[in-house]
Amino acid sequence: MDLQLKSKTAFISGSTQGIGFAIAKQLLNEGTKVIINGRTQEKVDLAIQSLIKAIPDADISGIATDFTDTAAVSKLLAELPHIDILINNVGIFELRPFVEIEDEDWSKIFEINVLSGIRLSRSLLPKMLEKRWGRIIFISSESAINIPENMIHYGMTKAAMLAVSNGLSKLTKNTEVTVNTILGGPTYSDGVAGTITQIASAQNQDIAQVKNYIMNNFNPSSLLQRFIEPSEIANLAAYLSSPLSIATNGSALRADGGVLNTIV
Repeated sequence: MDLQLKSKTAFISGSTQGIGFAIAKQLLNEGTKVIINGRTQEKVDLAIQSLIKAIPDADISGIATDFTDTAAVSKLLAELPHIDILINNVGIFELRPFVEIEDEDWSKIFEINVLSGIRLSRSLLPKMLEKRWGRIIFISSESAINIPENMIHYGMTKAAMLAVSNGLSKLTKNTEVTVNTILGGPTYSDGVAGTITQIASAQNQDIAQVKNYIMNNFNPSSLLQRFIEPSEIANLAAYLSSPLSIATNGSALRADGGVLNTIV
């Protein structure tokens, strides 16, 4: 299927690894011009090298930005060309008991996970509306619906992304601009892989055993019965970026492996 993305330019926040990197690779395979983003220039450069190695004719560039630094975000926005496709993916997570989450922790995770998408969308959406074509996609999580008891602050940010995305979609009436959210499930991203490797090493267990234990004990409702691969989230993101997805707007689409028991 031709997703008709060869003339489009995409910016993906938090895309030097994990889901963001997978989305960048998928869009590049479709012929999209992609601008990736990471917190440091070193990470951006390494990601670009990896993508060019996989896709030699890729039209790829990158900008390093720390989304906790408002001056850096302003600089990023000034450097961006017209963006047809905005993927709000940057985010952090951590396991933390509720009573140990300080005010500073709430502020930091909201700043990165939510305000990043708000600032990018506020800057880029008006031009999309002017041209009457564009795509904004928020990469949220099933944790927005099923808030984890040991990551309540993370779940809060993912729920906030749903609210922002839904509200923005109402600004796109009578245009070919769409705003949607992807509710990802337990995904074997680089961050998750690193955490599982640490657990396996500390407990002297095989990584596969730890992965199975986590899925069976913390995600028993999963119909997939395994971690989702980042590329499997990227497949949906690529479709939503396409002109073919025009009838999908203001939606929260599940790519959760069947973890959620509720209808979204």
